[in-house]
Amino acid sequence: MHVRIRHQLSYSYEHPIQLGPHRLCLQPRPLGFQALRSHSLRFNPEPCHRFSLLCASGDQIEKVRFVGNTDRLDVIAESEVITTEPPLLHLCLEDQPPQLPYRIGELNSDLNSHLQGWLPNGQHDPLAIALAQDALIGSDNHCLRFLQQLIEIIQERVSYTQRNHGPAWSAGRTLRERVGSCRDLAVVMIECCRCIGLPARFVSGYHFAIPKPEHYDLHAWAEVYLPGAGWRGFDPSGQGAIDERYVPLVSSSKPELTAAIYGSFSGPANTPSELTWSIEATELESSPTNAVELGKRS
Repeated sequence: MHVRIRHQLSYSYEHPIQLGPHRLCLQPRPLGFQALRSHSLRFNPEPCHRFSLLCASGDQIEKVRFVGNTDRLDVIAESEVITTEPPLLHLCLEDQPPQLPYRIGELNSDLNSHLQGWLPNGQHDPLAIALAQDALIGSDNHCLRFLQQLIEIIQERVSYTQRNHGPAWSAGRTLRERVGSCRDLAVVMIECCRCIGLPARFVSGYHFAIPKPEHYDLHAWAEVYLPGAGWRGFDPSGQGAIDERYVPLVSSSKPELTAAIYGSFSGPANTPSELTWSIEATELESSPTNAVELGKRS
């Protein structure tokens, strides 16, 4: 897939405020199964200082600082990306199919942060442990069969709903309430995978589905590390194993570190603010003149 993406976020404030430092995760991942042809970020007002850095996951993020007062902040990210279909998992793993659960210490220690439980004491959520055990039943401890059953059980037990605001819920809350957004279902899958020794991380990005939805929004899914296949994406609120129509922006062991934009402002107490955003995508054929409009949100 060859796609041009325009993602705009606009904040407006009732009174003039001072913007604090901001962190942005809006650059599509320039490696793996996609190539980044171009990327640009524009701001209003212009930051006084901006710099790029590689975060712990290896993704590139942008940090900016501002001076002066303003009653708005506009951020426009424009990117052109080419994605390819990942190699078939069963071909990658046919020589040594991973058997579950993995033993502690069997994997590279670099993956340890993607195995930690999310409870304050580092343990895994009991409801996620029970769900993971259910998914193991009948899988013959085979990794791919486990992942398929895990996604099926999550979709049976949790109803998908759209929720545009607020952090991802814990796995326990989502399983108790039996409803959740894409990021909530991703957290459930990640926690279940970690329970049995499969490293997993949270991914934020875009899914340009066919047929196209009425609106596009940021999407979230999970990536699981499979020895012999590396990091591979799975969408528990969608089709399961991801294809070339997914465009990852950033990944992390912690969902809160994948926010498209994170920052602060200071000003009069209780200053009302409003956020609007739009995501427009144009799928390109052989040349920019053969473009098909995919959709937008405002």
